[in-house]
Parts: sequence; structure tokens; C-alpha cells
Amino acid sequence: MKLNIKDKFNKELPADLILENTRRQVSKACFSYVTPKQTANPELLHVSPEMLKNIGLTDVDAKSQDFLNVFTGNEVLQDTIPYAMCYGGHQFGNWAGQLGDGRAINLFEVEHNNKNWVLQLKGAGETPYSRTADGLAVLRSSIREYLCSEAMFHLGVPTTRALSLALSGDQVLRDVMYDGNSAYEKGAIVCRTAESFLRFGSYQIFSARQDEETLKTLVDYTIKHHFSHLGKPSKEIYIQFFKEVSERTLDMIIHWQRVGFVHGVMNTDNMSILGLTIDYGPYGWLEGFDFGWTPNTTDNQHKRYRYGNQPNIGLWNLYQLANALYPLIEEANPLETILESYKTGFEQKSQNMMRSKLGLFLGKETDINLIQSLEDNLQASETDMTIFFRNLSEFRKEHPEKGIDLMKEAFYVPNEIKGELLSNWNLWFTNYANRLKGETTSFDQRKEQMNKVNPKYVLRNYMAQLAIDKADTGDYSLIKEFYQLLKKPYEEQSNYQEWFAKRPEWARHKVGCSMLSCSS
Repeated sequence: MKLNIKDKFNKELPADLILENTRRQVSKACFSYVTPKQTANPELLHVSPEMLKNIGLTDVDAKSQDFLNVFTGNEVLQDTIPYAMCYGGHQFGNWAGQLGDGRAINLFEVEHNNKNWVLQLKGAGETPYSRTADGLAVLRSSIREYLCSEAMFHLGVPTTRALSLALSGDQVLRDVMYDGNSAYEKGAIVCRTAESFLRFGSYQIFSARQDEETLKTLVDYTIKHHFSHLGKPSKEIYIQFFKEVSERTLDMIIHWQRVGFVHGVMNTDNMSILGLTIDYGPYGWLEGFDFGWTPNTTDNQHKRYRYGNQPNIGLWNLYQLANALYPLIEEANPLETILESYKTGFEQKSQNMMRSKLGLFLGKETDINLIQSLEDNLQASETDMTIFFRNLSEFRKEHPEKGIDLMKEAFYVPNEIKGELLSNWNLWFTNYANRLKGETTSFDQRKEQMNKVNPKYVLRNYMAQLAIDKADTGDYSLIKEFYQLLKKPYEEQSNYQEWFAKRPEWARHKVGCSMLSCSS
């Protein structure tokens, strides 16, 4: 197994001088050296052929003992030194101080085809940042992360990727719903990968500690390796850096809204500096369209991270990053201007995203009213978001009266669509039909374009739970099936038609389908 190792993070940035793997506050360092935990009986469950190719490996490599050992943490590649990153963050709006890689261990960086990949194990043991936890992960959460990161990539959403999913052979104690009912579960390890795993919190920690020297070192490193197109670091370049991070963050969240993805825990330590979806914990997919829905049980009362609030939280988090970078810039105005442009950018990009979902390619001022009335109707009737927008591509402007019948499959309780609600829906379909008459595209052209932005298949919560339930019995067939299905989310794939279906009633209140915790 030959990899083009090009370590930079742990070669160019300051390291923790203490080498003991004890939980502690780490100062003036971007990372701590740490060795993954040896596991009892590792077993590889799935490997991504795409990611293998991306890092310069083959199927033959993936079947080797070396691959199994390295990507389950049982062997450290020669001339590499694994490490855990130091960062802080705001959790649910409150400053939490030092957090760091509590159960993630970075193995090394690989360069292939002029692209940089950091290979990181999640669930490979404790680090100085594990606080009161064990640094391990269970099969349940590992399946969710492995499948979802790859599904998001194929949906066109900026995301970290996953290389492999493995059982550790160890048993891990977890309290799934934080209700005192702990139980042992199968331990697992995901190897995830990205150009970088730097987060907003990576910069916040040094600013909070007034360690401007390390802050500047890290920002300069980030610009050199990940934003080199901006130029040589300077005050002006720091401003440009923040501007691009703001734009990438907004673009990512607009994609989340487009496909109905709810991250569930948008703390600043879970925000990628590259605008990638990172840390797949208690995420969920909208089943019934609902701006107020959050999958995170911890957030159930205040719903800070609900679907409709994700763009606002993105802005709030960017404010915290701006505060962290301020010591290097010492001017508030340019940062405030960028934050203001996020607000106007969201309004414009959100409207354009909704236009694309509706097949409207000639922007008109009245579109905002059409979009608003649609969202009101979707909120008023429990309607499957994915099915609704996918089926909408079949709508013909000549027959607005058939709109309701076209959507029967998307309504959870079709018989409830009556009275005023039925009138509102019929009025909307009539207005939509009239609006389509102002477009120049043909029916076939509109359908093709709509089906490129409205997926037919997403990783519904109940689907992930079915794969988990089967895997717990040693049957990994659904992991493989969903992996293949989700590689082509915009295609019809008639052989997988059964997964183009509303959430079954048994999943409405089932743990893992409607409610998830951070426990993994």
C-alpha cells in the first residue's frame, strides 16, 4: 500500500509539548500527538471505491491486511505521527472553552492528482481533548456518518467524505437518549477525509486565550495551503479570507435547505473553514416539510438548530469567527460589511434556489409571493418535501386542476386536504400554472432541469435506521444497497423505487428515525 504522504499540519504548526495522552488544557499548540487505540478484532465492512481512487489506492490495496490495520488504528504508517487537533467553540450559543478532537485522530495527509486529503479516524480512542468521554464510536452513528457524507457529496452538497467503515470488535457503553439506560453496543471506526478539518473553533480558541501569535500562525497557514489564490497573508488578505469563508458557508447552507438536510448541531466547532458539511451527529432529513423541525433531542426545547433557522445560525457563527479574527485586522467595518452581505446574499440565493426547485428560470419580482404561499401551504399540511418537489416536475401548466392529484403521494394524510386548505392548494397550483406560462422552456426541458436539483432519493432517517438494525444482526446488505442508491440521487433508478416513499408510520416517533441524540 503506497501513499503519497505530504504531512503539513503537524510539520508546520506548533505542537503540544506534552506527549502524555491525558485530558488537559493545551496551550499555544494547534494539535497534540496521539496514538490510536489497538482494537480487539477489526473487520472492514465497506470501502468507498471513489475515495480509494482519490487518494491513489486500488481495490487490491483495500483488501490488504495493511489497509485494515492502518484504517482501524491498529498500525501507524512508517514516518507518520497521528495527532488530534486543538480547538474551542460555542455550543448552543454559549462559549464552551477548549473542545478539540475528542474522538478523532488524524493519521496523515495524502496528495494525489494535485489534491490534498487529510485521513482521519473517528472512534479510534481517547485524546487529550476527550474530556469525560472514551474517544470511541458505535456502529449506529458510524453507519450514519459513512452513508450520509457520501450521499451528500453525490447530492452536490459541499461535505467531508468517507473512505471506510469498520467494526472495532470492541463493545462500547452508550446511553442513547441520555435517560440513564446505558447499554453496550458494537464499536466502530469511520475513516473520514477532507482537504482540511479546520473549524471556526480552531481560530476562536487562540483569540479567546489572547494568543495572537498562534492565531496569526494558524491563519497564515490556512491561507497558504487552502486559500493561496488570495495572495500572501496581510491585513487585506485576512479580510478577503473571511469574505470567502462567509460565502462558502452560505453556499453550503443554501444546499442544505435545497435538499431538506438539518445538521442538528451547528456549534462553531462543527463549522468547517472550507464551507464543508462536517461532523454528522444528530442530523436528519425533513420528511414532512417543517421550518421548525430539529432532529436533535438536546435541542428539542429551544430548537436553536431547526431547519428554518440554519441560515441565521450560519450568520451567528460567522460573527463569532469575525470576533476571533479581529485582533489580526483591528477594523470592524470591513468585517461588518461582509456579514451584512451574507444577509442580502441569503435572500437572493435562497430565492434563486427555490426558483430552480420550481423550474422558474426567468426571475420575476412576484416569485417571492409564489414561494411564500407555497411554503405556507407546505407548513399547513404534512407534506413529504422530497416527493413533493420531485413530483412537481410532472406538473403541466395546462392542467392546474390536476395538481392536487399529482401530489397525493406526497401528502401524509390526503383526506385532510379539504376545505380552506384545499382551496389554498388549488389557488397555488393555478398561480404556479400562470407563472409557468411566462417561461420559455418546454415541459421536457423544465422537467429535466428540475430533476437536477430536486433529488428523488435522500438518506431518510428511517432508511438509515433500517440499515443500522440489520447491521446489528451482522447483515450489512442495506449499507451496500443504500451506498449504491445514493450515488445517483437524481436518477430514476426504477429498481430502487421502494425507497421513494414517505416515512412509514412506525418510524414517526421511533428513536433514530424522528429523534436523535449526540450520543454516539
